[in-house]
Amino acid sequence: MNFLAHLYLSNNNSNIMIGNFIADHIRGNNFENYSKEIQQGIFLHREIDTFTDTHPIVRKSKRRLHQRYRHYDGVIIDIFYDFFLAKNWSNYSEIPLNIYTKGIYSFFDSIKLELPKKSQDFINYMIEYNILYNYQFEEGIAKVLNGMNQRTKGKSKMNLAIEDLKQLKTELEEDFTLFFEDLCKFTDKKLKELNSNTNN
Repeated sequence: MNFLAHLYLSNNNSNIMIGNFIADHIRGNNFENYSKEIQQGIFLHREIDTFTDTHPIVRKSKRRLHQRYRHYDGVIIDIFYDFFLAKNWSNYSEIPLNIYTKGIYSFFDSIKLELPKKSQDFINYMIEYNILYNYQFEEGIAKVLNGMNQRTKGKSKMNLAIEDLKQLKTELEEDFTLFFEDLCKFTDKKLKELNSNTNN
């Protein structure tokens, strides 16, 4: 899953959210300077990624994509699933997406200097281009895909994936809806386990 989903799945716990957000910028076990709850967020992020990568519905979504993307198909599906989460946000949260994302931006902007440099850079980018809110629009997804393609120096061809999204929107949205129900249940269970381990 991509950034919006990881933040949503943090269950409105600010420290879990921090860990979940910075996890991709933390190598190995280099998280000992963070609080226990932030460490839980890092663990949760990794558990979510493993669950997602091995889920049969996600694998089905990857197979729907054009073969040209090769091993980048997982990254593309992560982005597409955030599109469907943002597009259907009112099904998952009582807080409107524009209000939720503004709160996220404000929170992370206030603490960014305590976070890894890569996280700081993404926070600035996220706020400048209103990335999380714009996930709900095909134009926003196209911009993200173009940026990812540039980062891979054109090797990923991810800029072309917006056409896959347009052609396969119905099938991919069905995949997302079924998968996200499973993921929410998994995350709730994992959060309880992490809390239990901390309290023991």
